[in-house]
Amino acid sequence: MNLKVSQLNISNTGKQIVFVTNNSTKSRADYKKKLVAMGIPAEEEEVFGSAYSAAIYISRILTLPPDRRTVFVIGETGIETELDSESIRHIGGTDASVRRDITSEDYASIASGSALDPSVGVVLVGLDFHINYLKLSLAYHYVQRGAVFLATNLDSTLPSSHALFPGAGAISFPLVRMLGREPVALGKPSQAMMDAIEGKFRFSREKACMVGDRLDTDIKFGIEGGLGGTLAVLTGVSKREDMEAEGEDLVKPMAFVDKLGDLLV
Repeated sequence: MNLKVSQLNISNTGKQIVFVTNNSTKSRADYKKKLVAMGIPAEEEEVFGSAYSAAIYISRILTLPPDRRTVFVIGETGIETELDSESIRHIGGTDASVRRDITSEDYASIASGSALDPSVGVVLVGLDFHINYLKLSLAYHYVQRGAVFLATNLDSTLPSSHALFPGAGAISFPLVRMLGREPVALGKPSQAMMDAIEGKFRFSREKACMVGDRLDTDIKFGIEGGLGGTLAVLTGVSKREDMEAEGEDLVKPMAFVDKLGDLLV
């Protein structure tokens, strides 16, 4: 896929590009480095990830008591970096104190509340490569004590090496089962994310096109957001048979191509 050439062609027309990703393990700065390494010119401000979306939601939209503004994180450094960018205090995440097995003492101290930080007002769950029983236990008890339950996204799977692995939605699912309710999701296809992108970039929705490789996130995001177009590419999770399937309730793009480079033909 000659993404570099396609991206440059779009840029040369004066059209704005926004790179929207649900992967919360990397920050906007990380994604800029990754794109540039791939030969794709990009600026940090052109990247809008679910970790950044969550940080914006917490700092600028969510109303929290002054003494309950700490975030307990289940996730990787991408979330921590974006929370830092908004000056949001956070605990958990990549801290070594929660990357361990639970002990009998932990059960007692969590149940009594002595192991819980009273300033935690939000539990934010993203993709976590070091998820464990201790983190889930702490998160559950924070929410039970009134913390807001948020997720960077609800993707069930993560594509890698031409196969599927557990996504962020699989990380938050045990908590959903325990609590009996879904978190507020800040990634695709959540329209909270679309509103945040529109607020930042001030674009006209009817003149925008969503390009992505996943029907239940990317394409659904564009359709529910009222964008002028949706284009699917067959280089990710969704395949040709998904695009051609029949059914009134199925998410369908306006068009699809095998790969983004086909637009150059």
